[in-house]
Amino acid sequence: MAALGLLTFTFSIAQNASVTTTTDTAPAATAGEEKKAPTLSITGSVDAYYKYDFADTKANGFTSFTQTHNSFSLGMASLKFEHKGEKVSAVADLGFGPRAKDFAYTDNGITQAIKQLYVSYSPKDWLKFTLGTWATHVGYELLDPQLNRNYSMSYMFTNGPFSHTGLKAEASKGKHGFMLGVSNATDFRIPPDGQINKKFLLAQYSLAATEKIKIYLNYVGGQNPDTSKTNQFDAVITAKVNDKFNIGYNGTVNSTQLWNGSKNTESKAWWGSALYLNYDPKAWFGLTLRSELFSDKHQFKTLSIASEGCNIFSTTLSANFKTGGFIFIPEFRLDNSNKKILFTDKDGAFTKSAASVVFAAVYAF
Repeated sequence: MAALGLLTFTFSIAQNASVTTTTDTAPAATAGEEKKAPTLSITGSVDAYYKYDFADTKANGFTSFTQTHNSFSLGMASLKFEHKGEKVSAVADLGFGPRAKDFAYTDNGITQAIKQLYVSYSPKDWLKFTLGTWATHVGYELLDPQLNRNYSMSYMFTNGPFSHTGLKAEASKGKHGFMLGVSNATDFRIPPDGQINKKFLLAQYSLAATEKIKIYLNYVGGQNPDTSKTNQFDAVITAKVNDKFNIGYNGTVNSTQLWNGSKNTESKAWWGSALYLNYDPKAWFGLTLRSELFSDKHQFKTLSIASEGCNIFSTTLSANFKTGGFIFIPEFRLDNSNKKILFTDKDGAFTKSAASVVFAAVYAF
């Protein structure tokens, strides 16, 4: 998610407003040395949507941010402030609304408005250290709606991770990129009182295989506050076929050892795999088809409310109508499970499938 903000194939509209400042006390640049003044950029977005479930119920919503039915709903108002110097930069990325609240679900009060808050130091062009809270490097989809082609989220995004709070180092050499970090438990800015505070390990390797193909291999793992142990491996691949068509792939597997009171038990897993087909026949119009297979046989995540685990195959077709910073997204989604234990029909009986439509409006600046 956070690392994927670098992907050239994810649609993004941002119009930066820059403010340049200088101080009289700053030393004069020596001959042949170019002094770069700090810059401030301010970007943001707002979004809202309407969702209708054909089973006339909101009980079929199991992915982030669109768990409503027959309702006009708010998404998020977002403001991102980024101040850059020659070697030091700072980011305060704030969000207000249901989308931001769901993202920061472990926080209470005003801290739920913090999407990202960090300071970075780059002693060399190829090396950067970051301390604070940032969106995860795991996955293809991102929190900010203008950075995704589909408005509704995947099951893989919903089951996280969302963010990390800690310290990370990023290095690059030619076509290769490396990230190594240590953080609090996944999604915890402040560890919960009375529970363990073991640290998580974060890692990423990225490769620009060609000008059109990029590969990201991601890892996050550690001991959770409830003493269970998690290891998650994730891969993202993007490929640009031509100026109108590109492909994205995301695969992830999470292995969890639960605590039985005296020790961690045998590892059990959930996993997902999604393909994104993005087609832009016109500058103002695009289509995205997302096909996702999500398996949670052990009921660790979304499917824990069901009587037993199952697999879900979800297909989402979204159109993007764009003008300036505005994006209108009509979307049709069909979810199918291999067992009648999760979705319900109009009579409240269990069924294998659920269908819905979403109409979303997003404006980014």
